[in-house]
Amino acid sequence: MAAIPEKERKFLRELAQQQRAYSALPVMEERRTAWTLHNDLKSNQPMIHFETRSCEEQLLPPLACISEEGRWMEKTLRRAMLNHEMIQDDRVVPGTFDLTWHIDFQLFNMPPQIIHADENGQEGLGQHFLPLIRNLERDVETLAPSQWSVDRRAIDQKIDMVQDVLGDILPVRLKTGYLGASLTQNVVMLMGMEAMLFALMDHPEPFSRLMGRITDEYLRYYQWLEKNGLLIPNNDDFFVNQGTFGFTDELPQGKPGTPTGLQDMWFYMDSQETVTVSPAMYETFFFPHYRRLAEPFGRLNYGCCEPVHLIWDRCVSRLPGLRKVSISPWCDEAFMGERLRGSSVIYHRKPSPLFVGLGGHLDEDGFRKHIRETIHRAKGCRLEFSFRDVYDLGGHPEKPARAVQIVREELADLWT
Repeated sequence: MAAIPEKERKFLRELAQQQRAYSALPVMEERRTAWTLHNDLKSNQPMIHFETRSCEEQLLPPLACISEEGRWMEKTLRRAMLNHEMIQDDRVVPGTFDLTWHIDFQLFNMPPQIIHADENGQEGLGQHFLPLIRNLERDVETLAPSQWSVDRRAIDQKIDMVQDVLGDILPVRLKTGYLGASLTQNVVMLMGMEAMLFALMDHPEPFSRLMGRITDEYLRYYQWLEKNGLLIPNNDDFFVNQGTFGFTDELPQGKPGTPTGLQDMWFYMDSQETVTVSPAMYETFFFPHYRRLAEPFGRLNYGCCEPVHLIWDRCVSRLPGLRKVSISPWCDEAFMGERLRGSSVIYHRKPSPLFVGLGGHLDEDGFRKHIRETIHRAKGCRLEFSFRDVYDLGGHPEKPARAVQIVREELADLWT
């Protein structure tokens, strides 16, 4: 890696000093405690987090560094401080510079073939998967073993670089990174959505074998992570997907950076691609594999945008280790409020991103009504708000902070 210019080193050290100062504020310890009590079901205080990665370019200031290494470090530092400086939600500013393992996992050694939508010459969000499996009955028997690897040299080089520039200010912390699976997304990447849905009727036996093979490969991969010491406990301010964090005293609190086992980890799963599948078919073709995949882990966060109420009673409520379930804008809030009231599963609400992500100024009256409805439906539950999928702030970077402020105001008035 190239050396970082001295002027940039000085600037990066100033940013690191600012992050360290934020991390030591009393409010950060208050947030850590609040998250832990919330995740361990020992508090009735709702938590709030605004996920910024989909709109961070509209919130972050222009990067000052010129060198590639300097820009990467600057962006990492600014991301760690962004929510505290711009939004004031419950995200904790860490007192560390966080890195993740360089791990590559290739299911069946078949890279997805993706065609992205074109948006004015740029790669857009829309995408189409070219089918890799065209004859399910034939191809499922010929799938190759999956391939995975870790680039320890690359992460060692990054650790050395950060230690050299910032190590006396922010210690480097190594993280496992993403730990989860969306089994049905893998199926769609392999054969396409339409082919998946027809296969449930036309080729049920080979389709079940495909689901079993995918699950087996993921389990082998996770066991490899465990065996090779690549699982770092995510029971602190580690992101455990879908806009939430893993603070808990219920999973082992080992030494930071010390490898652990699957039973000590948070895990994440979703099945957005089965929204048109009946609950009975989901229970038959998909749920056994999701349940088997969840079993080795200590805690589970389930769901993304799918209306999980449709499969709650028959399936999702039976997942081992389940602690949070996504209540998306397409979910029946009243139904889930009744089911989760007094339970050990957190009502993990995803407000509609349209209020913050469309138009100019925030529609405060409409948004307040939206939040009040959630508070009403979630009474008696453990409640958490995660803002996600906000891609455009319409030139108004103040909207996320205002939305969080409104949630706090409504909670103060209506939540007991």
